[in-house]
Amino acid sequence: MPEGDTVYQAARRLHTALAGQVLTRSDLRVPRFATADLTGSSVLEVTPRGKHLLTRIEGGLTLHSHLRMDGSWRIFEPGQRWNGGPSHQIRAILGNATHTAVGYRLPVLELVRTQDESKVVGHLGPDLLGPDWDAEVALRNLLQDPARPIGEALLDQRNLAGVGNVFKSEICFAVRVVPWLAIGDCPAPSAWWPPRSGSWKPTRTARSVRRTSTAGPAGRVRAAAPPSVPPRSATPRAVSGRRTGAPRASRRPLCEPARMSPHA
Repeated sequence: MPEGDTVYQAARRLHTALAGQVLTRSDLRVPRFATADLTGSSVLEVTPRGKHLLTRIEGGLTLHSHLRMDGSWRIFEPGQRWNGGPSHQIRAILGNATHTAVGYRLPVLELVRTQDESKVVGHLGPDLLGPDWDAEVALRNLLQDPARPIGEALLDQRNLAGVGNVFKSEICFAVRVVPWLAIGDCPAPSAWWPPRSGSWKPTRTARSVRRTSTAGPAGRVRAAAPPSVPPRSATPRAVSGRRTGAPRASRRPLCEPARMSPHA
């Protein structure tokens, strides 16, 4: 499933192609919204929220989409061949004079009032790439259930939004724990994201989380595209996707749960 950084990049591309332009074509190919017509309205912005995409449109409407496993948004110029998949897999088309955005295999596509966005993304925790990122809140969310495996807690979008298997693995390696260790047993969890202060500096773990996601904090914008995020290929990973060779070295011992006796 695409993670927060991938969705962030998709939002940036969509924003660049659509924001500030009047829609000349609109086609939502889902039964509930098949009759909705957005032509003549301007796209205000496209912004990510965790793994969700919010396309805000003039008139107080937001097109909410989620890629899940197979979905994607492709952008085409006039005359360019659409190559995102067969036509029967198209779920959304948003076009203007210069670009057409086509959503393929979108499992979640709905039109909501912008003021009601909280109904679709309000359950999410702080977004690692969003203006609402709050390390203290994320840590507090993670520690609500001390017995929960850390890998499972990191993947729960209610704790913090945007983390998937790649970043889960990188975070666990960075703090030298196995994903199935109870989060309450992790060494000094408060050291991951210390409280903010005038001289606050992120720990190595916090830097690792942000570095694998973005070069800096990303705020929601209207007049320009969201800040650029380095592609994953530009940021070396310690463990995720490595088929050969040992993980990047760490001098700290691995922390894992005590092995239970087979006779216990």
